[in-house]
Amino acid sequence: MVRKTTVEYAENPAGGTGSLEKYHIVSTEELNGHGKMFAKIVLHPHSTIGWHQHVGNTEPYYILEGKGIFVDNDGSRTEVGPGDVCYIEVGQSHSLENPTDENLVFIALIYNE
Repeated sequence: MVRKTTVEYAENPAGGTGSLEKYHIVSTEELNGHGKMFAKIVLHPHSTIGWHQHVGNTEPYYILEGKGIFVDNDGSRTEVGPGDVCYIEVGQSHSLENPTDENLVFIALIYNE
């Protein structure tokens, strides 16, 4: 099967600020109970994904384009860019910020423990 991705627009994602676009690569149904999301995310300039916890699942990010700030479970802030992987363990929290004038583009996968 070949199909196009579906696109979802979100304002104030996870309680953050600004907006993003989610290009769903694989739907929740296609993940067959193994996860919740596999998508390319475009975090718009000066937008953030709010602080949120992963209970029973985890969510790595793979940065494709742009620069941002990954806020880890311990509150540490790390600048990230293309080729970086941001990984959060099951039960931990995180957020992501795009303080720049360019889009921050990354792949996100939410999968179950």
